Amino acid sequence: MDTTQLTAAVDRHFGDMRTLLEDLVRIPSVSAAGFPAAEVRRSAEHIADLLRSEGATDVRLLEHEGAHPAVYGEVKGPDAAPTILLYAHHDVQPPGPAEEWETSPFEPFERGGRLYGRGASDDKSGVVMHLATLRAFAGKPQATLKIFIEGEEEVGSAHLADFLAAHAELLRADVIVIGDAGVWRVGTPGLTTSLRGLASCIVEVRTATHAVHSGQFGGVFPDAITSLARLLATLHDDEGNVAVDGLVSYDRPEPDLTEEEIREIMGTPPGLHQIGSGGLASRLWTKPAIAVLALDAPRVSEAINQLVPVASAKVSLRIPPGQDADAAVEALRTHLIDHAPWGADVTVAGVERGSAFRLEPSGPAAEAWWEAMRSVWGTEPVEMGAGGSIPFVADFSNLFPEATILLTGAGDPTSAIHAPNESQHLGELRNSILAQVLAIHALG
Repeated sequence: MDTTQLTAAVDRHFGDMRTLLEDLVRIPSVSAAGFPAAEVRRSAEHIADLLRSEGATDVRLLEHEGAHPAVYGEVKGPDAAPTILLYAHHDVQPPGPAEEWETSPFEPFERGGRLYGRGASDDKSGVVMHLATLRAFAGKPQATLKIFIEGEEEVGSAHLADFLAAHAELLRADVIVIGDAGVWRVGTPGLTTSLRGLASCIVEVRTATHAVHSGQFGGVFPDAITSLARLLATLHDDEGNVAVDGLVSYDRPEPDLTEEEIREIMGTPPGLHQIGSGGLASRLWTKPAIAVLALDAPRVSEAINQLVPVASAKVSLRIPPGQDADAAVEALRTHLIDHAPWGADVTVAGVERGSAFRLEPSGPAAEAWWEAMRSVWGTEPVEMGAGGSIPFVADFSNLFPEATILLTGAGDPTSAIHAPNESQHLGELRNSILAQVLAIHALG
């Protein structure tokens, strides 16, 4: 088929692909602990059936003890053609507070050209991109396509290294396309070339073995919540820059990014000040960022007149490419211990880490995707970073050092991934599918 025929095939079948996305969203494949593992398995089995229906062979669930299942299938191309591995994940984040959704998070609905529902963008749109690619080629792609759909990305891909090691030959490819990123903005495509890593922990502050009356004993020794608040405040300087010593931080060229866009996406109060220094893109992509994600302390509705003896917080540190994750964890741990307020007992546990990554968008595969995006969107693509983490990119790179890795996807900055009312812009999904099809056609 030529590019005109491929474009017609994508458009002819896009309605079916939209229906597939709706069906996938209806499966509550939440991989987090406390949610039914059976639903993640049901999602995997459904995707395996979809792969078979699109002509894939060797379709199977990949299993590992204690892991949610992944899905594999392949479609053979010509003997001399390259092999391309198409990755996405079928597990999703928990829905969060039901009252913040306009409708049920697992009952998709369309409004304003967007399909709403948990996982509609992250990352069931990536699953649909790969299924639609198979449909467009009608079982005869110009390259051998291997499809690998993971089931644990939203819980840190804890077993992905095990899957890769166990199935290295099955998954080996010349090009690895990770469909878990997105576009620069609606109407402008991009390839993601840098990812921040992660170093997080749970810090606990203890000031007594048990609670005592706040009136009788307040004023001599501090309570744990006040002590924890003072400790957390040391993580930033007065301008809001990260104040942990020993972390990598650097500036990068600024793409077309504005404060107004970020304010609109986040819904910030008009008077809220920025934190940190340097360009916006640098603060999002190549400088460290610290956030307090959660606190364990009595709820306001449960408060009584006592000096609370222990309180804890989950601290998340995002690290830029070039920062060793182990060194970042140690720097954060050292800072928290060294800044214990008033001699309080501070312990650090629950450490999580993930490597940052930098990709080089060059070579035949990258050029095929750049040119396909130019053709489909009619504008110049953006080389962009991502403030979030996909630590397993390093696992792919370490196991397949000769492969070209590309980060693509269909979501956009307003997709509200991980948040209530997540959505996928359907026009961007169509364009992302078509760009992937044309790139594979050109590369083959």
